[in-house]
Amino acid sequence: MGIIDTHAHLYCEDFSTDLPDVITRAVNASVDKIFLPNIDETSINQMLSLCAEYPGLFYPMIGLHPTDLATDYKEVLDRMEQLLEQENDFIGVGEVGLDYYWDKTFYKEQQEAFERQINWSLKYGLPLMIHTRSAHKELIDILKPYKSKGVRGVFHCFGGSEAEAKELLTFEGFMLGINGIITFKKSPIPEILRKTVPLYRLVTETDAPYLAPTPMRGKRNESAYITYTITKLSEIYGLSVGQITEQTRKNAMTIFSKATE
Repeated sequence: MGIIDTHAHLYCEDFSTDLPDVITRAVNASVDKIFLPNIDETSINQMLSLCAEYPGLFYPMIGLHPTDLATDYKEVLDRMEQLLEQENDFIGVGEVGLDYYWDKTFYKEQQEAFERQINWSLKYGLPLMIHTRSAHKELIDILKPYKSKGVRGVFHCFGGSEAEAKELLTFEGFMLGINGIITFKKSPIPEILRKTVPLYRLVTETDAPYLAPTPMRGKRNESAYITYTITKLSEIYGLSVGQITEQTRKNAMTIFSKATE
């Protein structure tokens, strides 16, 4: 049974010189599905071209990343929604969310854009791929009214506290996205997972080219490296690599039901 990388940006410039090799290494590592969250309007065509070239391996999403908002974000979202209204292969709405780590210039605008894209998720029956950084309270406040409306998706790159994990898990239609962070020497996430998060609420991801796991930390991340995350999950939950792969694959396909061959 193959591994699913539920979050990678292999269409970006970091892979422009050796993408075929990156894909070969992923396939050789038993990765057979790679989900591609969009970043902004400029990344859409490259992402869709990659999906067309490798059908059955790559699956696209569409959304506006919170750190890529500009003053014309409403018009950008209008054009993105036009693509959703047409026949398309998008399996989710993402990468969307809130990020106040570096800059709060678009504090209110990020929330307005996020809420609009939550409504896309409900309108078009697609799961959300949610990015949040230094914005947990705002995330919860925005999502709460949608809790009973069938909203679902992934809280990408979980790196919060035990209390935050418990709060996120109250959103029953969501999984936590787990990546190479859990392999970092001082990461508290393994213990939080062990104590708080059942395996059936996790999906695996890389966030390539970012957040390469130990022992690749500091290098460009790629989908093949997801095996380090799975091995660590095997240690955390006391299960075989095969059991981890099987359960996280089932979890991913439960959320991203359109990601079929």
